[in-house]
Parts: sequence; C-alpha cells; structure tokens
Amino acid sequence: MLKKLYGVIGSPITHSMSPHIHNDAFKQMDYNAHYHAFHIEPDELEDAVKGMKALGVSGFNVTIPHKEAIIPLLDEVDEAARRIGAVNTVVNRDGVLIGYNTDGKGYVEALKEVTMLKNKRVLIIGAGGAARAIFYTLAKEGNIQIDLYNRTACKAVELIQEFSLNHLAKGISSKEAVNRMKDYDVVVQTTSVGMFPYTEESPFPLINIKEGAVFSDIIYNPIETRLLRDAKALGAVTQNGVSMFAYQAAFAFEHWTGQLPDTDRMKNIVKVQLGGISC
Repeated sequence: MLKKLYGVIGSPITHSMSPHIHNDAFKQMDYNAHYHAFHIEPDELEDAVKGMKALGVSGFNVTIPHKEAIIPLLDEVDEAARRIGAVNTVVNRDGVLIGYNTDGKGYVEALKEVTMLKNKRVLIIGAGGAARAIFYTLAKEGNIQIDLYNRTACKAVELIQEFSLNHLAKGISSKEAVNRMKDYDVVVQTTSVGMFPYTEESPFPLINIKEGAVFSDIIYNPIETRLLRDAKALGAVTQNGVSMFAYQAAFAFEHWTGQLPDTDRMKNIVKVQLGGISC
C-alpha cells in the first residue's frame, strides 16, 4: 500500500520543524504516511495547489507567506478560517480541498495549560495574522476583556470593528499598554519582535505587572524572548510558543487522520531541534 503524502508549503521553508513532528507522529501512531516540506514562491502558489490536488496529496499545512493568498484557490473554507482570513491547514477530501485554521485553537489550548481564562483581562500585542486568529478564538471563550496594542493603532481598531467585538475589546496606545500593565491577567505577544536573530528586542519596557500575571509569547526561537525574561524577573508566569506550535500541529493532524497525536512528544521534539533538552 502506497504511503499517503502530507506536507507544508511556504517560503522560506528549510527551517520548518513540521516534518520532524509530523513524521514522528505518523510513526508513533503506525499511520502509513510521509510529511514533506515544499518551498513554494508566491507566484507559484496557484500551480502548487493544483499540483497538490493532481498528485492526490492527502493534506498540507500552509505557512508564510501563503496563509491568506491560498483562500481563493481552495474549494471550501471553514467558517473560522474565513473569519480569521487565513488558512494554515488543508484537507483533501475526495478531491475537494478544504481549508482550516488551527492557529487560534492551538494557541488557546496551550494557554489553558498555564491559566484559566474565565473573567480574565487580556492584552494582545500585535494585529497581524497570528493576532487575528488568537483574538477571534479568545473572544469566543466568553467572559474575557481584551485590549489590543499595535504600533499602527488604527489596525487594532479595524480588527476589533471587523469582528464586531467592540463590546469585548478596545485598541490602546503603547503608552497606555505600559502604564496599565498591572491591570492585565494575561499578556499575549503575537509579533516577530524578539525573534532570532534579534533576541534583545522587546515590544516595550516592563515596569510593573500584576502579581501572578501570565506572559505568553508565540515565538519559540529563542525559547525565551527578552519580553519573557523581563516578565519572569518581575514574577510572571511565562510561556513560549512551543506549546502553541505543538497544538496547532496536533489539530491539523487530527483534521487529516481523525486522531490526536501526543502533544507533549511534539513539544519535546521542537525543544531538541532548537538545541534544548527534552523533558
């Protein structure tokens, strides 16, 4: 029996850890499949999607810069992915390509490992693609007040209005974010600030934070960003992007196979690949 083929498309893609975690999951679950990384430039996307369908690829992940551009090239798009405006997982169901977004769900599931969400006040830093998915999914949890800070303030306001969530959220300035940091139970960093190789950058300085606050950064390289180091020094509970990465991958795997893999094992593989130690 031929192996089923899965993969990830993006540009650049050589750094992707997805093949490591998915091929390991296929092996652990005795699933006859292989996962491969495909380097696809933006002007090749349409032909690549047609090629995936023609080759009978069973499913694939979508990463930068194709998450938004792929939507009109798919046969169907899940409601959440349509609202978020981005697809990171595609399932080939009998020749019909269906798009999903597991980023928001993956992030919220990871966040629940370190805190309860009910009645929390949350600050989201950023208003890009990741922030859209996280904001949309967090808002659906209910009983959460969310503030959005983005360097371009109008983009945060536009995002709130687009989702018709003015009753749950508001856009704030950098000065407001710094001055009101003690109000937040959870701070979510969704931008690329602090990502390797610019590891000493931080969205803004931390002066005071709420006792027991959770600081969560979706970056996982480095394992601990400047923001997380500063927050930890002030007594915060911190979480890097490894858990989100594992959960979004696990939910993609579930869409493809109907089975949920071991997320702890996925996290350890990522840590090892980043030069850390497994636990």
